[in-house]
Amino acid sequence: MAANNRRMSGKKGAQVGSGGQRRKGLEGKGPTPPAEMRKGHKKNRLANAKAKQSVRRQAPRGRGGKSASELVVGRNPVVEALRGGVPASTLYVQQFIDNDERVREALQLASDRGGINLMEAPRPELDRMTNGLNHQGLVLQVPPYEYAHPEDLLDAAADEGEDPLIVALDGVTDPRNLGAVVRSVSAFGGHGVVVPERRAAGMTAGAWKTSAGTAARTPVARATNLTRVLEQYKKAGVTVIGLAADGEAEVGELEALGGPVVIVVGSEGKGLSRLVGETCDFRVRIPMPGGAESLNAGVAAGVVLYEAARRRA
Repeated sequence: MAANNRRMSGKKGAQVGSGGQRRKGLEGKGPTPPAEMRKGHKKNRLANAKAKQSVRRQAPRGRGGKSASELVVGRNPVVEALRGGVPASTLYVQQFIDNDERVREALQLASDRGGINLMEAPRPELDRMTNGLNHQGLVLQVPPYEYAHPEDLLDAAADEGEDPLIVALDGVTDPRNLGAVVRSVSAFGGHGVVVPERRAAGMTAGAWKTSAGTAARTPVARATNLTRVLEQYKKAGVTVIGLAADGEAEVGELEALGGPVVIVVGSEGKGLSRLVGETCDFRVRIPMPGGAESLNAGVAAGVVLYEAARRRA
């Protein structure tokens, strides 16, 4: 029996009871991860230290002309944000993460774009960073958005030798609507968008994604007091046109759209606020023969911007 045991132990290949572990050990493990992701590598140690410092320094709120930094959390949202060209400063990846297709794609997109730090962080650190949200091991940090000043939009039009064409949003709280308006302003040759500082959508990752990249070249200004900004625009010779379901004229009848204008769009449910409505030079409506009661801000702005662009052409 002893001799038989020695013969069995001398056989090559997987032994009985090994479960094929030796064969599995020979299987490929995919492409080599970046140096920042390889445990023990100098760049990995530096990245981990930098990640901890970055987490501690994150500001809860924006100040001045900047918004707060934003975190996109979860594998699908992170991949979609990277695909959509959302600006990003850092991609945090959980240590010992289960490396599936979405994780590999996120790492590849971040590496291909350049300028995005890849940092490995332990799960407790990501849990604390995201306040316990289900991050699935991936967190993308979006840098603070730098808002323009409302006067910058007038300056941009003057630099191009054109009459100002601006859209102001009153009470629009959906970032996707803001992104759609930014896209329409860019498409029809506008000079920017003005949003209130409070109770309004800001340039979040969702707004960036909906803008389809146009937010990179179309400025968004933030107003502490929207009514006051509209008054200042009027003093500068810009006509303020508000969209309202009970407007006195139809959009196609308003010749003022061919000149310097700011188009004010309210929320789909409440429309223009009282003070903003009273500040407008004209209140116009969009004819809807199909019977719809209202349009969301993105669609309404696009309709009026098209008419303005047609008259200018």
